[in-house]
Amino acid sequence: MTTKKTTTKKTTSGKRAPAKKAPAKGTTAKKAATKKTPAKATEKKLSAIDAAAKVLGESKEPLNTKEMVEAMSAKKYWTSPGGKTPHATLYSAILREIQKKGDDARFRKVERGRFTLTTNG
Repeated sequence: MTTKKTTTKKTTSGKRAPAKKAPAKGTTAKKAATKKTPAKATEKKLSAIDAAAKVLGESKEPLNTKEMVEAMSAKKYWTSPGGKTPHATLYSAILREIQKKGDDARFRKVERGRFTLTTNG
């Protein structure tokens, strides 16, 4: 059986005051943050790749990722959180989806750097 050792601190009057107890195991000293509910619960924020799919669906021609990022920002579907190269991140995400899902991917590379939506996506 183990016992917890309590420590005491000296006060300015020279008397010892009991130390503060440590929080119970599994809890933290900070209070849990309260969750804020969005003003419009029905309107969910799109991810960059979902916004790119939406932009490509509205476009009649293949786009490169820079054009997609500009269109997503202009239509207020998605804005970069301050990254220097959001187009490169989007390009990588699209290629990952194509690689992972193959024929079931939403995107199709039609020429160097240009993408379109697949007919099944």
